[in-house]
Amino acid sequence: MKIKKNKRNVMVAAISILVIIAASAFSPSQKSTDRENNLKILPKDISHDELSAVMKSFQVALGVGCDACHAKSTDKPGKLDFAADHKNKEIALNMMRMTSEINKDYFDVPGDFKDNYLYQEFPVTCNSCHNGHEKPVQRISVPINYDELER
Repeated sequence: MKIKKNKRNVMVAAISILVIIAASAFSPSQKSTDRENNLKILPKDISHDELSAVMKSFQVALGVGCDACHAKSTDKPGKLDFAADHKNKEIALNMMRMTSEINKDYFDVPGDFKDNYLYQEFPVTCNSCHNGHEKPVQRISVPINYDELER
């Protein structure tokens, strides 16, 4: 009697495992994210590490946090909704396009934004103008002796 009970328990466990495996094989993958559908300049197949590196470089170049461009989630308190539209995000996308065009047109840097940005092929980057500030720095970065200037 005890053997039959153990056999039945093993069979129930085996069938349960097969059902779980079969269900996960046919359910949509949770790996697909809003990120893959929302990227407009960076390639959709960018790795998580590459995307993080680009975003962290933006944070340093502009002296801001993620929430400067990404909206707060409406249904998950304390989280960001990376796919949501945000005014600053549109500005950032336009700046990425501008940076890419400047480097292509004036410095003959071909190729996509991601590789050129990550591997420092761009002579002009976000940091060129922003230098750690949210708004571009409006001062000359080389010393000028104002006493020698004629007025």
